[in-house]
Amino acid sequence: MSRRRPPIHAVVLAGGAGERFWPRSRRRHPKPFLRFLEGGRSLFDATLDRARGVADEGRIWVVCGAEHAAAVRRASSLAASRVVVEPRRRNTAMACAVAAARIAAEDPDAVLAVLPADHRIPDVRAFAAAIRKAARAAAAEGALVTLGVRPTRPDTGYGYIAVGEPVGGPHKGLYRVRRFVEKPDRVRASRFLRRGGYLWNAGIFVWRAASFLEEVGRCEPALARALGPVLERPRGRGSREALARAYRRAPSLPVDVAVLERSRRVLTLPVSFHWSDVGTWASLADELGVGSGRSRVVSGDALFEDADGNLVWADGRTVVLLGVQGLAVIDAGDALLVADLARSPEVRRVVARLEAAGRPELL
Repeated sequence: MSRRRPPIHAVVLAGGAGERFWPRSRRRHPKPFLRFLEGGRSLFDATLDRARGVADEGRIWVVCGAEHAAAVRRASSLAASRVVVEPRRRNTAMACAVAAARIAAEDPDAVLAVLPADHRIPDVRAFAAAIRKAARAAAAEGALVTLGVRPTRPDTGYGYIAVGEPVGGPHKGLYRVRRFVEKPDRVRASRFLRRGGYLWNAGIFVWRAASFLEEVGRCEPALARALGPVLERPRGRGSREALARAYRRAPSLPVDVAVLERSRRVLTLPVSFHWSDVGTWASLADELGVGSGRSRVVSGDALFEDADGNLVWADGRTVVLLGVQGLAVIDAGDALLVADLARSPEVRRVVARLEAAGRPELL
């Protein structure tokens, strides 16, 4: 295997519910498939484009739930064997492990670039260069590499990476990870920004399939045991039943908690390109340039009178805003959300209340 250009397989994780994007994001049509980017594209479309910039078409995979499989196949045109359908939700550790097991069975030297389906990264060239640099370190050193975005504000919605010593040698620009920090409060996030040495944890990972599976066995034995049926029968006859058995037994853990926070093989590559997980209506408003003196309409017809800094998505009827600022007005036909943009992360609480009230038609 060439250490300069290891075989990269792009793994797109498309299993999230996008609850904070309710009422537009629903279980059967979640955030990655909403079309609000330039040219009517979705975040999933943009992620596939980035995947094609680092991997051949036959080395692009998507991991998704059964409720999203049809949408994934329509949007991606990937071969059926490249769409891994999870029989139940088990969070990102299991999704990453199953992808690694499936790919390693075909390509033992494979390096995986794990890409969430709902990120926005406009600079595709800088992104591809970073993935290739991380892949060389992953292939040569057996490292688990996470991309860390240099923070531009004290954001409390992201986890952080505390940067350790530089790796040096042929992998100049990469650093050891001192520790991962869960989403901090604003005071702590501001301190991280002043001190330096902290990065946003983008949730974009690069590692050899074999190296990752080794670390799963060392760091989270229960997950490794659950993965057994997939390792024994990764494809072909009986593989679907093996996958179902594995998911019944698997713990539900984020990959950060299950592996990365416990592994001694984790490196980070700081990057400066623009990145957003577009996790809330407020972050979408930021991406679209909403601010003082400027409102934006994603779709539909809206009239603003003495009303700025608002975000409107309202197909089917005209929306008029008078004398209000900083609102998200999101009309999905069967449900209408009017929210303070600054409090849009709390939409998840609304979804929880709808679920508790037995309103599945709105979820």
